[in-house]
Amino acid sequence: MLMILAAIEEEYGKLNTSELEDLMQGLVRGDQEALSQLYHYARTAVYGLALSIVRNGHDADDITQDTFVRAWEKAEQYRPQGTPMAWLLSITRNLALMKLREQKRTQDLPPEDWAQFSVASHDVTTEDRTVLGAAMTILSDEERQIILLHVTSGLKHREIASLLELPLSTVLSKYHRALKKLKEKLKGDDTP
Repeated sequence: MLMILAAIEEEYGKLNTSELEDLMQGLVRGDQEALSQLYHYARTAVYGLALSIVRNGHDADDITQDTFVRAWEKAEQYRPQGTPMAWLLSITRNLALMKLREQKRTQDLPPEDWAQFSVASHDVTTEDRTVLGAAMTILSDEERQIILLHVTSGLKHREIASLLELPLSTVLSKYHRALKKLKEKLKGDDTP
């Protein structure tokens, strides 16, 4: 089961910043195919961040769609100063926080919603996804966000710190603590 995180990280490590930059420039030019490809590459990372904030699968789906609509509408505002993924995830975070303010609620996230946020990789089985979803529920909200941002979007810890408006040392400490919790949980699930 410990291979789950490695498989997820490998799947999303394939995102090439220069390719994403090209897609963002396509958006600026109004290229709908670039939007489609950007959605294909980034939808899981966007959904994961939204889900970690609003803790509701339906709302996370809505925020994911709204993120790409907003990216299309505001593409001319994109500046290649950071990574394209950081810009997209900033939109996601803002939309998710707006949704929380509108609803003024937070609720526990059922494991089946975490199961929706899984890698479409043939290396990760349905059982692995279920176990990972259950394991993710033991993390605090910030730990879950940091893990998801790093694994699904390939953001560096410094970028995550900036996005979540946290000190870098806090992000690093929470990341390592979360990994330790997940490993302990997954080791516990492997025992007969």
